[in-house]
Amino acid sequence: MQRLVDLSQPLFGGMASYPGDPPFRAEPFRTMAQHGVRVTQLTLGSHQGTHVDAPAHFYELGKTVDAIELGRFFGPAFLVDLAPKGSLPPKTPIEVGMLKPFAGRFAPGGRVIVRTGWESMVGREGYFTDLPSLTLEAAQWIADTGIILLGLDLPTPSKIAGRPVHYALLKPGVEIVLLEGLVNLAQLPAEFILAAFPLKLEGGDGSPVRAVAVINE
Repeated sequence: MQRLVDLSQPLFGGMASYPGDPPFRAEPFRTMAQHGVRVTQLTLGSHQGTHVDAPAHFYELGKTVDAIELGRFFGPAFLVDLAPKGSLPPKTPIEVGMLKPFAGRFAPGGRVIVRTGWESMVGREGYFTDLPSLTLEAAQWIADTGIILLGLDLPTPSKIAGRPVHYALLKPGVEIVLLEGLVNLAQLPAEFILAAFPLKLEGGDGSPVRAVAVINE
């Protein structure tokens, strides 16, 4: 028997966007009353809600979202829970020493989902600013492991080290797919199947996704 767990944030008008990004809008374009059919006009940024970052997000010649191999978005994944039954305090540095006990889950070609408990802050003040954050040393350690996808219950990997963390994880030769803004990670076992396909946006630097965990029971 299989159980599905939705790891995605809902998208709705008025939801918060990353500071400086376009706001999300869902506006009626055609209505049942006037046209006998519904069509909704969507306006959003490519990094809205639960989303992936492609290397093109930070590298001029980086791979775009439509050029990433589909296999990276689907397959076995491991959970790294840094705050079992709780959450890390705001602005906690996620250091190499916190990840090394889970080193066996950071295998070459693998997918790793890191839980901090920060999803409890979705929609609340501080969600985009006070999050636990990877240090640059931790990002470099992850980059050296050879994994192909890193998922986080954070809106961005780091506010402490900023862009250099993205550079380390997305650089040529590493190109880890970053899956950000995940929720419901407390429902996951240590190992599961992940499906998190982006929209096929030609030349896209990122895309919202519907991330789902498939759990065999």
